[in-house]
Amino acid sequence: MKKLSVVLIAISTLLVSVIAQESGVKVVPPATSPAKNEEPKPRLSPQERSANEVERVGIQVRIKDVARFRGVRVNQLVGYGLIIGLEGTGDTRKTPFTSTLLANALKDFGTMVDPKDLNAMNVATVAITAELPPFSRPGSAIDVTVQSIGDAKSLQGGYLLQAPLYGASDKTRAIAVAQGAVSIGGFNLSSGGSSVQKNHVNVGRIPGGALIEARVETQTVFEGRLFLELDDPDLTNAQRMVDSLTKLYPELAAKALDGGSVELSLPTTDSPVAWMSKIESVMVPFDTIAEVVINERTGTIVMGANVRLGPAVVAHGALQLMIQSDPVISQPAPFSQGQTVVTEQTSVAAAEEQAQVGLVGPTATVADLAKIFQALKLSPRDMIAILQALREQGSLKARIKIQ
Repeated sequence: MKKLSVVLIAISTLLVSVIAQESGVKVVPPATSPAKNEEPKPRLSPQERSANEVERVGIQVRIKDVARFRGVRVNQLVGYGLIIGLEGTGDTRKTPFTSTLLANALKDFGTMVDPKDLNAMNVATVAITAELPPFSRPGSAIDVTVQSIGDAKSLQGGYLLQAPLYGASDKTRAIAVAQGAVSIGGFNLSSGGSSVQKNHVNVGRIPGGALIEARVETQTVFEGRLFLELDDPDLTNAQRMVDSLTKLYPELAAKALDGGSVELSLPTTDSPVAWMSKIESVMVPFDTIAEVVINERTGTIVMGANVRLGPAVVAHGALQLMIQSDPVISQPAPFSQGQTVVTEQTSVAAAEEQAQVGLVGPTATVADLAKIFQALKLSPRDMIAILQALREQGSLKARIKIQ
């Protein structure tokens, strides 16, 4: 009887489909219901879907934000000079080279002075540092930083005398010349044995305080080729950069030499500067490594989106031990000729908080871990300890970088 009913249902379904085809009516099959044992998939929020997409594909960034062309770099400059005009807060006799530098500066202007006779408390010797941007031209101004190298108390109100700045490879040719009023962004006041200080007063800046005198040549084209240097070398990102460049500009013949360099053949259809501008604007789906950065001094924890965790159980509890010592004075009875004795009575107590347990499911994300930490009401120090324990246990699939 059961087989007969199944056959009748099949025949009726076939007749309906034939009639529908002859009459032009579209038959919609009934929706299949999910299996009883099949669990419905959880619906993700737009934020979670976006995070999952970023983890899978990467973050869209411009090449100029994550890489630079070989040869396009800053150059460090350094020099030494004198700051004058201080109100008695300069170097003392304990810094003998200050008197020598001051005597040499006066000698250049035709005044001969014995350094031993100088005791000017309004002069300080400083180291001068600056960074020369790429493509800088003579006559351009750059910022400089001055740092006291003697025993000066403050550089407040000082003025830097003209001092040459040199590069790392050539100490015979001055690249820039620095001079100007020093800004320390703070103050140091003292009177009657009391003092008030804001910020660091032995380091200052001179905005636009150095003029470029010589040009440093910048080479960007090497035998008809350009080279992109990644700021953070990574094999995946280097290959993704090649794929993005090949898709837009196949004539560049881009190829990754390693995780930090990409070689490009420079076409002759346009100038090198035009091609470099086009290349810098190309968008690349940049991948981020799974890394947890921990700063134990400040209690700061930063976790990347690609951090994954395996199954684990986190138990958090605290045991508090309290040891207290109270003085006890033993006073003798009157007319007993005894002596007063001071002893200590020690009391020990222990208190243990109820352990809190959090379950980390398989392939948990940073958001899941953050919810667990929030539910357990952990302090940054406890979070750091748990993250390190998860890494040692093998559940935390990420690198831990401690600053």
